[in-house]
Amino acid sequence: MKPSSLTHRTVAVWPGRPYPLGATWDGLGVNFSIFSEQASKVELCLFDSKGQRQTHRVPLRWQTDQVWHCYLPEARPGLLYGYRVYGPYDPKKGQRFNANKLLVDPYAKSIVGSFGLSDRYFGYRLDSKAQDLSFDRRNSAPHMPKCMVIDPAFTWGDDRPPKIPWHDTVIYELHVKGFTYQHPDIPPHLRGTFSGLCSEPVIEHLKRLGVTAVELLPIHAIADERHLLEKGLRNYWGYNSIGFLAPDMRYSATGLVSEFKSMVKRLHREGIEVILDVVYNHTAEGNQMGPTFSFRGIDNQAYYRLAAGHPRYYEDFTGCGNTLNMMHPRVLQLIMDSLRYWVLEMHVDGFRFDLASALARELHAVDRLSAFFDIVHQDPVISQVKLIAEPWDLGEGGYQVGNFPVGWTEWNGKYRDSIRAYWKGEGGLIGELAFRLTGSSDLYEHGGRRPYASINFITSHDGFTLQDLVSYNQKHNEKNGENNRDGHDHNLSWNCGVEGPANDPEIRGLRRRQARNFMATLILSQGVPMITAGDEMGRTQLGNNNAYCQDNETSWVNWELGTEERDLFQFVQHLLRIRKRHPVFRRRKFFQGRAIKGGETKDIIWLTPQGREMEDKEWQYSFARCLGLYLSGEGLEEYDEQGRQLRDENFLLLLNAHHDRISFMLPRYHPDMGWRRIFDTSNGDIPEGKDFHDPGTAYDLNGRSVALFLEMRSRRKHDSDKQEEGAPLRPALEVPPSF
Repeated sequence: MKPSSLTHRTVAVWPGRPYPLGATWDGLGVNFSIFSEQASKVELCLFDSKGQRQTHRVPLRWQTDQVWHCYLPEARPGLLYGYRVYGPYDPKKGQRFNANKLLVDPYAKSIVGSFGLSDRYFGYRLDSKAQDLSFDRRNSAPHMPKCMVIDPAFTWGDDRPPKIPWHDTVIYELHVKGFTYQHPDIPPHLRGTFSGLCSEPVIEHLKRLGVTAVELLPIHAIADERHLLEKGLRNYWGYNSIGFLAPDMRYSATGLVSEFKSMVKRLHREGIEVILDVVYNHTAEGNQMGPTFSFRGIDNQAYYRLAAGHPRYYEDFTGCGNTLNMMHPRVLQLIMDSLRYWVLEMHVDGFRFDLASALARELHAVDRLSAFFDIVHQDPVISQVKLIAEPWDLGEGGYQVGNFPVGWTEWNGKYRDSIRAYWKGEGGLIGELAFRLTGSSDLYEHGGRRPYASINFITSHDGFTLQDLVSYNQKHNEKNGENNRDGHDHNLSWNCGVEGPANDPEIRGLRRRQARNFMATLILSQGVPMITAGDEMGRTQLGNNNAYCQDNETSWVNWELGTEERDLFQFVQHLLRIRKRHPVFRRRKFFQGRAIKGGETKDIIWLTPQGREMEDKEWQYSFARCLGLYLSGEGLEEYDEQGRQLRDENFLLLLNAHHDRISFMLPRYHPDMGWRRIFDTSNGDIPEGKDFHDPGTAYDLNGRSVALFLEMRSRRKHDSDKQEEGAPLRPALEVPPSF
């Protein structure tokens, strides 16, 4: 769809309807509707097909319940438009109307053009004193992006959401451009776009790896911060939304909204879900000194949380200058309308909510029963998709891991920190480690939630990559232009002896082992694993742990892989195959630590290196860095979709974060059992089919390593797996190739 314009000098204007909000094409004309509680006048501005010349100003003379509206029977999809909103300008009272500033429709479904460096974006004169905020009369329209009316028609065919159960989900967090821009097999004109993301090479990679969902960093239309543009940088991550219903066209090869729909349809056909990272906690308009792009000029007091007693200023729970006013019903409506739009019209499968604690704040406190969660819980559309909270913000009491309601999953920051600290070699953590390995029941079970409420991750877009986690002790963010002051300092990373790239074979080998340790821990933990794109291939940002403004090779995935990178990919691939094949690693219920009905062993047994069950006092040992857990596949007590009871094999997982080798006594629970080693992260050349270990013997578990064993029995209990007495021990699964 190309931009178009109305060529008539005068246009017919009908009253139209207050709902739906936004610009809605009905096949005959376009209905325009915008909310403003305190405006005295609203004008719809129409532009030529290039968006440079304003052709018409249409007063919205009809107002219903604080919604201004009209209908243009001659308007068609492709029409470019914006708004001018009139009202008092008194920043000290929180009123910032300025009709000289063209405004983006909060409900725009397509935004054409980008924001630049113009001083005319600001409602006050930048050359005035900072405390003055004197009224600026310059017209911002020539420098503003324009909203475009769209035709929502699209042939979805037989598209259906994959509806992958949470316990079977594996999330892959990626950036649309960064993941595809350097892929040599994607056609150059599609790299960095939605079309590139659903191209055959990308589909092949995702399916080979074994992930079930892609979680896209923000794709809502954004505005780059002025201070970044002045440095020649940009907001690469995209956490600076200005349009909650419009995909950002910087990721489009065609300039069409339908391109996003085509991407979703293609990924669905391959059984891959699409989850959006959404930013509803703040907007791109910043603090009291920020530009006037949309909400500030439409109704500042309604859309934003203003400081009590000082409404010139904004409450800032986000670190981005402002916080959307979730206590206002029209703001709640905007967010819910946005969510429904992305589910119903764009067919996405879920959302990850950035700084979700900010959405839960009633006045200043974080309230898990706030209006937002009540509305989401009751909504027949939104409540049925995947909901992921980043359960913190920057305000007081904002760290809310474990406190979100039933129906929500959470990025488990405690999992990330605990696993990092453990493999760094810190002592006294095995009790904490046990909770994290088994789904964090201490955080989620008391609220009636399941292990899959925990979204487990070691790395994410925010922070070190996996390769950098094992290669750097300190952040190296100089390229960001903030003298290395930005980004986290508490990384819980370890460089294995040398800061940054190393040629020493021992250091490189140790880093490869540590990377495997992290991946093995992540993928075999109860809960939902989230892998950051490129970590499975050793992607590095050269120590930059806050690459939000690096739209370059620092952030883009490098697809030119060496032997080490390919080996890591294969290791992660096989781990995911093990997880998929064996429900014991993706339980739907928490372990109970009790004997299996009719059996002699428990559903889980925690082991010391002596091969015996842990005693209470041993959980407190500060020197302890080695732990084993026996996982009983016979103790699942769970059922599949057809009502059949699930059964699995029994496994032994050994972890040693100590720097030296530890002899671990392999336990015996049955007289006819044996152990088959599936992998050991310290040894990559185990001959397949020849690695058997007798119970009661010691296994040398190398320093900083993970080993997984499969229990084998010469006589199986299950009729479906009988074996003659005296037959040799055999594995009960197809063991992946050795690593």
